[in-house]
Amino acid sequence: MSVTLTPSGPELRLLVSLAAWTWPGAGPDGRETAHILITHTQALTDGGTAVTAEDRMRGLSACLGGLTGAREVIPELKPCLQLVGDHVLLHIPGASRRLRLPTRRPWTELVTRTGEAVLMLGLDPLPQSAGAVCLDAYLDAALATDRLLFGRVRLPPPAPRADVCSTCGGSGTDPISGRACPDCSLHCRLEP
Repeated sequence: MSVTLTPSGPELRLLVSLAAWTWPGAGPDGRETAHILITHTQALTDGGTAVTAEDRMRGLSACLGGLTGAREVIPELKPCLQLVGDHVLLHIPGASRRLRLPTRRPWTELVTRTGEAVLMLGLDPLPQSAGAVCLDAYLDAALATDRLLFGRVRLPPPAPRADVCSTCGGSGTDPISGRACPDCSLHCRLEP
């Protein structure tokens, strides 16, 4: 008999205590990058038990695939961003619902174009009502004290279209031989 253990998802009380911000900005390499910051609010307390808000945020990091500190290589996490109309959702494995991210058109267009964003989990609390000045001060302090965890989150790859040949991608030409694709449908061969 074999048993497969899967990590449990984050508690609902953690999910409802999360605060999130998104913005486009320059990455370390100077390219424009979509950023996501997720923190917890002060409301995340447990009546003095040994489980702290930081422990819960580190557990959230584990659910997402293991984020790292700023001085380490930033891991690429499983595709967990989802575009639904004008909304962007973050799927947290094991969670009963997705986290809706606050977005604006330039940020959403950047994520659509690049297919990814840099996710930062803040280990210290910050209320959702924090404005740009407080957010900048939080980021500066968290970076200086190594209180941010980083990961790259992606959109899932586009699903292949059912009406396009999986061998040639609809070009009608076999990518290996350069001849007419033997596997594609008549539809592919008739397309210009």
